[in-house]
Amino acid sequence: MAKTEGTSRKKIVVVSLIIFAAGVVFAGLFNVGLAYTNTTEFCTSCHSMKTNLEELQQSTHWQNPSGVHAGCANCHVPEPFVPKMIAKIIAAKDVYHEIIGTIDTPEKYEAHRWDMASRVWAKMKATDSRECRSCHEYAHMALDAQDRSARNRHSNAPDKGDTCIDCHKGIVHTLPDEPEEPDVGTAQTQADTAADAKSKTE
Repeated sequence: MAKTEGTSRKKIVVVSLIIFAAGVVFAGLFNVGLAYTNTTEFCTSCHSMKTNLEELQQSTHWQNPSGVHAGCANCHVPEPFVPKMIAKIIAAKDVYHEIIGTIDTPEKYEAHRWDMASRVWAKMKATDSRECRSCHEYAHMALDAQDRSARNRHSNAPDKGDTCIDCHKGIVHTLPDEPEEPDVGTAQTQADTAADAKSKTE
């Protein structure tokens, strides 16, 4: 009986060690995979992201006198774990649109630029520009070294509830033209014309 209990105890220990080791291996592989998918090389490996890469490489976030470099993940992937996982899941849509060719030509890209930019701006506004502030924080700004306009805006921004993206759109990627709102009269005319055409075919 004692021998049976000792054997069972050994089995439990062995199984526990195997489960623990498997957990360690899984956690290691998960973190390696997560780190790899955060690289700029991975983010821009899709054909449709080449435009983004070219614009990033022309910006001061890519190369500047201080040598501080920011890649795709620095601006678009949150540091906290749960928001990071949510961002990764949402990013699956980029793979889908790559497959169906939504923005696989310069013309298609430009046609969707406003919508894509607006979604990113809305996300940044909702998080109080969290990713921007991982590097740029009001409390650490040398306001006296800034020009008068920047100094005034940055010193007043927290009290006004402004966040980075309110003023800093288009600093890495080309600022898209805001689509024109259709004139009410023009829209009504178009609707009337369509209604007339439909009635003539009925």
